[in-house]
Amino acid sequence: MRTAVYVAGFNLFHSLLDGRRGAKWLDLHALASAALRPHNTIRLVRYFTARVKATDDDPGKPTRQDFYIRALRARDVVVHWGTFKERPKRRRLVDPPPPPASRYAEVWHREEKGSDVNLAVHMVNDAWSNAYDCAVVISNDSDLAEACHLVRSLGKVVGIIGSPRRPATELAHCSDFYRRVDLAVVRRCQLPRVLVDAQGRQLACPDSWRLEEGRKE
Repeated sequence: MRTAVYVAGFNLFHSLLDGRRGAKWLDLHALASAALRPHNTIRLVRYFTARVKATDDDPGKPTRQDFYIRALRARDVVVHWGTFKERPKRRRLVDPPPPPASRYAEVWHREEKGSDVNLAVHMVNDAWSNAYDCAVVISNDSDLAEACHLVRSLGKVVGIIGSPRRPATELAHCSDFYRRVDLAVVRRCQLPRVLVDAQGRQLACPDSWRLEEGRKE
């Protein structure tokens, strides 16, 4: 069965990868293959993300992301960019001071924009173009439910790959199957420590992403 995989990068990161060594240098083809059945032949993988910015406590974040994106492209993954929007927001304090001091504070709020829309548009367009028989979404974002319904109405199979947690109800109702993957599976599906991109440049897994020998977490 011709299969196309659609990966919501930040949803995947926060549900399975964040704070876990030995997980982030992830081979998306390998992960999908590990979760799917032998009759699923992966023809296309699309990855949706946004560019991260350096922060005072992590100035190397954009460099690591760039290495990973280049590694994905070396594996024939198609990368689509959304954006981050940053704006001030008023939030209630967890432990507010006594009156008359304010119980609220102004904070910077960063929000990813465009990735979920881009994913939905490409998944539906690929269905119309008959690029696949089965669409697999790696995300637990309920905003993708309508796109999944549309794809199924075109006679395509829709599957979801996600964490061991229960899938969003909306996605469960609009998909044909749900495959759970845990940290052990993710760690078995890592890219080679060093690989070569289309320009012949070596790409190495960032040191901070590697799992130390003998360390489980």
